[in-house]
Amino acid sequence: MSKDDMDEEASIEDKVGKMTSPNREHLQRLSELQRRKKLSASVGRQRLVAQSEIERLSSMLFVPEGTRESSMRLYREAWEKDLIHGRSIEKILAASIYIACRKNNVPRTLDEIEAVTRVGKKDIIKTSKLLASKLGMKLAPTSPLEYVSRFCAKLNLKRHVEERANEIIKKALERDITSGRGPTGIAASAIYIAAILCDDRKTQKDVSEATGVTEVTLRVRYKEMARKLGIAIE
Repeated sequence: MSKDDMDEEASIEDKVGKMTSPNREHLQRLSELQRRKKLSASVGRQRLVAQSEIERLSSMLFVPEGTRESSMRLYREAWEKDLIHGRSIEKILAASIYIACRKNNVPRTLDEIEAVTRVGKKDIIKTSKLLASKLGMKLAPTSPLEYVSRFCAKLNLKRHVEERANEIIKKALERDITSGRGPTGIAASAIYIAAILCDDRKTQKDVSEATGVTEVTLRVRYKEMARKLGIAIE
């Protein structure tokens, strides 16, 4: 540092040192106000990004407006309770969408959410449990009945097949043979059986692709369900 620079710095320090207490407090208030404005602007930008991403994901998942708004509220609550700090925003967004769909009875499978968010199913479940716990929410188990209509629509199956599948699931629930089984696997199996019984067959590959349930899981589940319910299928 040159002598001139040193002299100038010393002069500034001298002036600051001589500044009256009210003036120093005024500068401190201005500095704090500026810091808060910058922080507020940063928060605002991040919320806009999150809102834009939720709108994009909601559109890709074909969820209604109410569910989209619910997921945004969840994200804001997570932000306000400092649950996002140190965590992946992508995971928080994916979990917010998943929870909102569950709470609003808009069934979307973990596979569907994983496909649009690029967040793994295990991370979605883990983050969803974290948010639910921290935000004091209870997530009721998803019923396989909630998936039947959408899956049948994807498979272009007629109404009577959907009704038959629902009947099969209700019997399975009454006899408690669905415990420990994933709801999508139960729904897919019931639909596969119902399609056969209604003479509107679909291949296991077709059902697997429409539901996100692997062919192996489908075969195990539908055979088990048919056996325990005493349903004879070819």
